[in-house]
Amino acid sequence: MDVLTIRGLSKRFGDKQVLDGLDLTVPEHSIFGFVGQNGAGKTTTMKSVLGLLRPDGGRIEVAGQAVTYGETPTNRCVGYLPDVPAFYPFLTAREYLRLCGESLGMQSGEIRERSDRLLSLVGLADETHRIKGYSRGMKQRLGIAQALLGRPKLLLCDEPTSALDPIGRKEILDILLSVRDETTVVFSTHILTDVERICTEVAFLHGGRIALQGAVETLMQREGVERFTVQTADGGGARQLQQAFADARLVGQDTVSLAGDEDRMLAVLTYMRQHGLPIRRAERSQASLEALFMEVVKE
Repeated sequence: MDVLTIRGLSKRFGDKQVLDGLDLTVPEHSIFGFVGQNGAGKTTTMKSVLGLLRPDGGRIEVAGQAVTYGETPTNRCVGYLPDVPAFYPFLTAREYLRLCGESLGMQSGEIRERSDRLLSLVGLADETHRIKGYSRGMKQRLGIAQALLGRPKLLLCDEPTSALDPIGRKEILDILLSVRDETTVVFSTHILTDVERICTEVAFLHGGRIALQGAVETLMQREGVERFTVQTADGGGARQLQQAFADARLVGQDTVSLAGDEDRMLAVLTYMRQHGLPIRRAERSQASLEALFMEVVKE
């Protein structure tokens, strides 16, 4: 079952077409990476799912219910963590979750039980300070707890790790991974290694549409993801390779990256030997979503 379905979503801001007939499906209990460059439309898509932005066209369904701008009963099924969550700084974490629980119509006993569990999950169970003293990472963790409070079927996280240090990023990713059994997680990002680490599904947003979607494991094995790099003696040699091989991409002053298997790599090295281009280094690159995304964007 798909917990989120988007068909033909379009949105224009002035003369910029941000979303152009976007189609997207998110399977239930998946950890779904929504990948795109900065400004690609990831936040616009999420705000449309939340009913906070009126699309120019298209249809969105959450758990089988249509999303309507300004009238959002579907949001009872959705938890949301914005890229910069805002809180009442004078409250403690438990006070804030109690306020959120009351706004959701939860009973006091349920709020206490749920708050205890979630604060333990995000590592804030023993934190008694006011939120104003929290670090960025602590606020992100509290934001996840708040977003999960009402037991949502869908958890939307907008760039949850982009401004965190490596330890903070790991903490957030571990939390998202741990809640897969109780909800479906969609998080937007441009950090491909985060997707490789925890996601089961991924979609690449480019040109206002989904350029590619599928299971991470399947896409990692996709033909064309394999790449190799060749370092020449100077920039002139690298530019000559660019002219000789249409897919050659300059990744350094004297280094190019190309797609292909060992036979392709041998063909490039043979060309260099035949044309007297000195080789400083040639090595295969491990298959990665980053390489695949670069191919999609280039297309």
